[in-house]
Amino acid sequence: MKNFKTINLDKLGITASTVCAVHCAILPFVFTLLPLWGLEFLATPALEISMILLSLFIGVWALSKSYRKIHYNFYPILILALGFGAILLGHFSGIETLEPILIPLGGFTIAGAHFFNLKLTKSCKHIHQ
Repeated sequence: MKNFKTINLDKLGITASTVCAVHCAILPFVFTLLPLWGLEFLATPALEISMILLSLFIGVWALSKSYRKIHYNFYPILILALGFGAILLGHFSGIETLEPILIPLGGFTIAGAHFFNLKLTKSCKHIHQ
């Protein structure tokens, strides 16, 4: 069993934000079928907010840790902020046609921020303390 310290937060962040993006992209197409399958809980606002908060927590934790201790590159944090900006705009703009576009785009952008951070972390050759 892996120690908690050895968990790669970027890989966890990529997974969480991708699951969130896929959930938001597919949900409008299967919304009417969820009750038939007993999966209506997947369409609740509480689940969506929980997924967003989990992705935010993991993202801020992983990227700030890498920024401060490894690569000092601000771009992954900027990409993460853009992804959450897209999600917030999609959820709270009131324009329903933007929601199914912006929210999955934001989730994939957040996954991209983690991927970029992972690449920067792996390519850093400096010894940090």
